Amino acid sequence: MRHGMNRHGCGERHAMHRMMREAMRHSGRGFGHGFGGRGFGGRFRDDDEGRGRRRRMFDSGELRLVLLRLIADEPRHGYDLIRQIEELTGGAYAPSPGVIYPTLTLLGDMGLIEATDSDGAKKLFAITAAGQAELDTNKDAIDALIARLTEVGEERQRTDSASVRRAMGNLKAVLMNRLGDRDLDEATLHEVVALIDEAAQKIERL
Repeated sequence: MRHGMNRHGCGERHAMHRMMREAMRHSGRGFGHGFGGRGFGGRFRDDDEGRGRRRRMFDSGELRLVLLRLIADEPRHGYDLIRQIEELTGGAYAPSPGVIYPTLTLLGDMGLIEATDSDGAKKLFAITAAGQAELDTNKDAIDALIARLTEVGEERQRTDSASVRRAMGNLKAVLMNRLGDRDLDEATLHEVVALIDEAAQKIERL
């Protein structure tokens, strides 16, 4: 009977070890590169990327307004617009050329922007009078969009620091090393779990 109980207890410990190791394996990307992608804030996807784990940055029509606002600041070409949005979001989102150029074509067809003097081989786009009127009409919505992009960038900067990644990597290494110890008993395993839960709760209350 005692032998059976020991085997049962050993089986429970092995099961708990497997569960912890599996959790660590699936969260490994979170420790190395931030939860949800690159950094805690995650990466965002383009409107045309379909369903996926990443969040969509813009709803229908919102990218057109952002591009119009950036072009109103100064004439820009496509890749400059991509860089500007990436800088605003701290690298959390960079629209693909496959999204930017069709949107620029649409804005041109709508008479809101026009091609101007080229910057070398790159076509520059400038806002038209109709485009400025569109900006004025949607000023509040555009201001909110720019604020949202800026907030994403600020969040990325706060949560994707080198010190946070170092601490997370250190925690992962310690846990993997400890969980790999076959002599780890059930009481110690529960203590490890309790410490992780306690740390998570303290961070949440900050």
